[in-house]
Amino acid sequence: MSDWHSWATIAVFAIAYVAIISERVHRTAAALAGAAAMLALGATDDTAAFFDERTGVDWNVIFLLLGMMAIVGVLRQTGLFEYLAIWAAKRARGRPFRVMTMLIVITAFASALLDNVTTVLLVAPVTLLVCERLALPAAPFLIAEVMASNIGGTATLVGDPPNIIIASRAGLTFNDFLVHLAPIAVLLTAVLVVMCRVMFRTVLVYDEDRAAEVMALEEREAIRDHRLLYQGLAVLVLVVFGFVAHPVLHYAPSVVALLGAGLLIAISKVETGETLSEVEWPTLAFFAGLFIMVGSLIETGVIGEISRALADATGGSELGAVMLLLFGSAVLSGVVDNIPYVATMAPITADLAHGFGGDGVHVLWWALALGADLGGNATAVGASANVVVLGIAERNRQPISFWQFTRYGLVVTAVTVVLSAGYLWLRYFALS
Repeated sequence: MSDWHSWATIAVFAIAYVAIISERVHRTAAALAGAAAMLALGATDDTAAFFDERTGVDWNVIFLLLGMMAIVGVLRQTGLFEYLAIWAAKRARGRPFRVMTMLIVITAFASALLDNVTTVLLVAPVTLLVCERLALPAAPFLIAEVMASNIGGTATLVGDPPNIIIASRAGLTFNDFLVHLAPIAVLLTAVLVVMCRVMFRTVLVYDEDRAAEVMALEEREAIRDHRLLYQGLAVLVLVVFGFVAHPVLHYAPSVVALLGAGLLIAISKVETGETLSEVEWPTLAFFAGLFIMVGSLIETGVIGEISRALADATGGSELGAVMLLLFGSAVLSGVVDNIPYVATMAPITADLAHGFGGDGVHVLWWALALGADLGGNATAVGASANVVVLGIAERNRQPISFWQFTRYGLVVTAVTVVLSAGYLWLRYFALS
């Protein structure tokens, strides 16, 4: 691509990004308009945009979301989320901070076993209902959960899509991630709980009357359709098993989710149209547009140039390379979605690891994973889970603005990345 194409691509991306963060244009419209402009400029073409997962729409992500949204839509009709909301509020005795802590820990743990997008799809509806029962604003709870999902997803191979890319490129196993990243993920989850207590202290107000009303509720009465509930839970268990058994079954998560959604719709009596109406179509369209825009930056060599500059700046120091990769990845993953970013950086990281005499399990891979996963918390578009939660909030008339999310995300990202830097230095350099 020519320099003209590169600069035009940067300009289009910058304009679309400003439109997204200014919120004067709906983020879906801005992303689709940006994608259309990239195609019109010739920065990418139909083949690269729609059929190349590295430079275009990642259909695995799109169809994973579609399948899980459909399953969640069916489960919503059973009253399950109302049941869980009342149960959680009663166990926390109606105290907001206890509720938030419970939801953060559950989300982080679940995100380590499932992917973080699936987790927030399941937890967000419960959160909205808990907040409704306790007359609390939902935004702080949803923001805390999505950050917990990105932190918890760091712990395992299946927890965050960038980890899957890293594992494939470096030949890492599930246990490798568990041994090297789970300890810091647990620490950062605890730190997030403390930070949320400080950041959201003004809204975590205990209402004794509301708490008494919640304690008087009987959660079992919330279940409206027991048969559909059992069918939905059985399918959900099969889907989770399919995710975890990926190394054996070799079915992509998107295929598992679509098979589960199709099976649930087939065996239940729910209307297909009603189920599909629960899907967050604007969110899926936003992802498609964002993938095409970022893919255009890859096609024109913009992201490649940034990545190579990052690699060249290491100056031959292994510790310097680790820290630059960690902080550089955190910054860039806050601007572009961390999935295409990691896909671009993975071969460069492999070359760096080889140059330092360490293929396979190498600290550079953990720096890339931590930087990309934690950096996804920085802005509202930094990770897939962020976008999904903002879509759910908007659909439920509890909108979260770009800056409302980002002003907390930047603080959480800065603290967690600095702590991760200390962890990497202590474990792999100071004590090695």
